[in-house]
Amino acid sequence: MSLADLFTTFANNLLPIMLISAAGFALGKTLHIDSRSVGRVSFYFFGPVLIFSLLTHSDLPASEIAKTGALVIGVTLVSGLLALAGGLALKLERRVLISTLVTAMFANNGNYGLPLIAFAFGQEALSHSSIYFVFSSLLTNTLGVVIASLGHLDLKQAALGMFKIPTLYAVLLAALLNYTGVSLPGPLDRTIVLAAGAGVPVMIVLLGLELSNARWTNNLSALGLSASVRLVGGMLLGFALAGWLGLNGVARQAGIVEASMSSAVANTNLAAEYKLDTSLVAASVLVSTLLSPLTLTPLLVFLGK
Repeated sequence: MSLADLFTTFANNLLPIMLISAAGFALGKTLHIDSRSVGRVSFYFFGPVLIFSLLTHSDLPASEIAKTGALVIGVTLVSGLLALAGGLALKLERRVLISTLVTAMFANNGNYGLPLIAFAFGQEALSHSSIYFVFSSLLTNTLGVVIASLGHLDLKQAALGMFKIPTLYAVLLAALLNYTGVSLPGPLDRTIVLAAGAGVPVMIVLLGLELSNARWTNNLSALGLSASVRLVGGMLLGFALAGWLGLNGVARQAGIVEASMSSAVANTNLAAEYKLDTSLVAASVLVSTLLSPLTLTPLLVFLGK
């Protein structure tokens, strides 16, 4: 793994994402764009359309989907256990500990993971990563809500939250069409493909907009624990579980990279909604994103060989 390989991989795969995200960051700082509104457009329209388009133009076997789902669950749960053990060892107070768990467990598999995998490994890998993203979204909106609301637990809200995720219905509809062999009319299919093409750029700009609102924190030990588990722990878990589950080829590449992504910007919404340490959560998202090229670049080189 030479310096030339690392530089080329970074320039071709990570730098374009960083530059577009930086543009979103600058827009957020100068024009004060409401990232929540852009996020809702992405969450309710561009994201689901992108997932639907990817799945209807691919033919992933049920076994691969099940293995990817198991990978997501395994990486998320074990990351949580690692963060919990570290937090207890550091004697973090309850609110800080829960904030650390959330940021360590739930990764940026959409805004960051999808475009990175598309650049690095192509459309087939992107189909696998979209499945990872869907399972991750389901966990964030169920298990994430449960963890974030510890102390004022609302299991009903957590369960109902799963049915409010539009990508879930995009997956179900795509699965139905694939199973029945029904094809969409040409004009409708072209409309979906056109809208899906905007999905990834919007997600990257949104990442920059969200980061422009980040604040710093004094909980440096919790910040270091969260970033370490998310970037290093997630990567190691991705390798271990992908091998155990028998994932191969682009499914393995997509799964391991998604497991290694930085903390999800959606964690800031959980922090605000459930009165966690919002400054710690925002700083964890920012720091893990800024540090991610240091771990993701050699990972992409290794997986690409």
